[in-house]
Amino acid sequence: MSTLETLAQRLGIELEFRDARGQLRQVSEQVQRGLLQAMGVPAEDDVQAVNALDRLESETWDATLPPVLVVCADAMACVDLVLAEDTGEFSWRLQLEDGSEQLGCADFQALEWLDSTIHDSRRLARRRLVLGADLPLGYHRLWTGLATTGMQLIVTPDRCWLPEGIGQGQRLWGVSAQLYLLRSDDNWGIGDFTDLRHLVGIAALAGADIVGVNPLHAMFPDNPEHASPYSPATRLLLNVLNIDVAAIPELSRSPAGQGQMKDLAFKQSLSACRNSAQVRYTDVAKLKLPVLGTVFAEAWPVADAERKVAFAAFRAEGGETLQRACLFLALRSHFVETAGSADWHHWPEAFRDVRSSSVAQFAKDHPDKVGFQAWLQFIADEQLAAAAQATSAMAVGIYRDLAVGSDSAGAETWCNPTGIVTSAHVGCPPDIYNPAGQDWGLPPLHPVALQAEAYRSFIDLVRANMRHAGGLRIDHVMALQHLYWVPQGHSPADGGYVRYPMNDLIGILALESQRHHCLVVGEDLGTVPEGFRERMEAANILSYRVMFFEKDVVRFHPPGNYPRLALAVAGSHDLPTLKAWWAGSDIDLRERLKLFPMSEGSREAREERQRDREQLLVALAEQDLSPAEDGDVAAAVHTFLARSNAGFAVVQLDDVTGESEPVNVPTTTGQHPNWRRRLSLSLEQLAGSDRLVAIARLFNAERAS
Repeated sequence: MSTLETLAQRLGIELEFRDARGQLRQVSEQVQRGLLQAMGVPAEDDVQAVNALDRLESETWDATLPPVLVVCADAMACVDLVLAEDTGEFSWRLQLEDGSEQLGCADFQALEWLDSTIHDSRRLARRRLVLGADLPLGYHRLWTGLATTGMQLIVTPDRCWLPEGIGQGQRLWGVSAQLYLLRSDDNWGIGDFTDLRHLVGIAALAGADIVGVNPLHAMFPDNPEHASPYSPATRLLLNVLNIDVAAIPELSRSPAGQGQMKDLAFKQSLSACRNSAQVRYTDVAKLKLPVLGTVFAEAWPVADAERKVAFAAFRAEGGETLQRACLFLALRSHFVETAGSADWHHWPEAFRDVRSSSVAQFAKDHPDKVGFQAWLQFIADEQLAAAAQATSAMAVGIYRDLAVGSDSAGAETWCNPTGIVTSAHVGCPPDIYNPAGQDWGLPPLHPVALQAEAYRSFIDLVRANMRHAGGLRIDHVMALQHLYWVPQGHSPADGGYVRYPMNDLIGILALESQRHHCLVVGEDLGTVPEGFRERMEAANILSYRVMFFEKDVVRFHPPGNYPRLALAVAGSHDLPTLKAWWAGSDIDLRERLKLFPMSEGSREAREERQRDREQLLVALAEQDLSPAEDGDVAAAVHTFLARSNAGFAVVQLDDVTGESEPVNVPTTTGQHPNWRRRLSLSLEQLAGSDRLVAIARLFNAERAS
């Protein structure tokens, strides 16, 4: 193995991988060097590669303790210590999360020897300290009398939380919706958190236990047309356009805010937004943001003391993570207004560093700007909490979605410049559906930096998105094991996989899942590594099974073949609706958008769809579900889905309302109005619709048996 390959493997770069066709592909030297460069490790030639390897080896001897150790509660906690080889007795102190301490001492010479070296003219040894196997779950801190810094010790359960009945064969069902696409008589042209609360009520009355939603991540208020919830400004905050302005308690104390809402031009724009077939993001932002700003400026200073105490507690709980993200949004707003600079990479240099004195001075000089962003999050959080409280009778409740990354110009890259790689993007290699591969434009977490920071970034993300949720879907869950990186300047076909500390990340997920009583679903579509699904199953991470993908070369899998630990759906936001799939209108759309790489592509897609339709009818017939010749195939498909062995089955609201236009056409941006098509029925109409009643009846009947 060459020096370059040794260095690449040392930093988690996989030298080969199997593509969607099962063929083994080698990662070229050029791509290896590009990935290393993205990690901040120059390796343009063998001399640089040797030097980098030497530095890595040296760094393993620099610290007495590693930065973090994640251990399962039923395993022995063993810590590798680096001390002078002749060290004798030393003391250690384990500070537990609850504030209590465990004290001990050990003879270094009596510990298990691992290896030794001469480092910086000192003879050092690495030996193993055994702490025991009865440590409580949680985030603890280990100190030794000979180290200047401590080590994070994370003790985790072996599996994620599940509702109690699932282990006894219970099968639950629910509905999913893109929140922003909801219509109601009172929203302002975009679904809001009050709509979510109403949807929860409708679903609960129908007998559902789950209400799934799209990622609720914060977007860019100054660029509302940047609409994809899977490319947010930050996954740590909520989207303020989902705030129901009329439900804010302080609105009644803001005559100016109420006056804005009575203005004729405001009313005309509001009516146009409500009646539009698409979400008019720019117009919605022009309606909401000025009124929110007025209420904060006019009514918040005279708000009830109880509300201000709650706000202060919210900010204290959010800590530095909330403060930094809100500071970023305040700075972005400032530079958009004063210099037209939205992307922080183009801000004045002094403001590109979150730790700079200029940034600190801005926060000191503009507390109201930062406070406004924090207040918006406070309002959004309490409205989401109200929706979650309405799920009290449900076994799961709100089922949130965590995107695989955030926009490179967003808060996460600015707040955490060492923890997130900015010169590579997440994507996927060429496959059957995307022969050129995909570059999703999302910067990945740096696996080495992630361990160095004791997984703080990952923990913050999980906690933020399990908040007020009974379930969390992790988009592209294979990222727990590895991610496909596309180095800057390379095509999506010229990338490679980078490994992540999977067992540590799963352990943290399990700990937070148990603490939040929040089940975890892993979106495991695409190229799944061998053994990955088995590891997820062992950790109670549910597989995400899309019915139209659940087939062998020809036949659809029968309902009994679905795994118990799975969430089954007919489709998703990236797929055509049932109505469009059956009619083949999605193929017509892709043809109009010129998305087929070859001239015969659309013909082959239609032929394949015809075969799939025929096989679907066979699968339905085997369940005595054949639709009438002129009947609605959706009812039969949903019955099939309801009969699946999967512990959870979820129906898309788009299929309940009979939509034919897609929410999103993957690989398109300006060619198609993605993330904008609203539902054809309002929540008020949905509540009493025969379609919902019929679907609820069949799911309740099939899932109870």
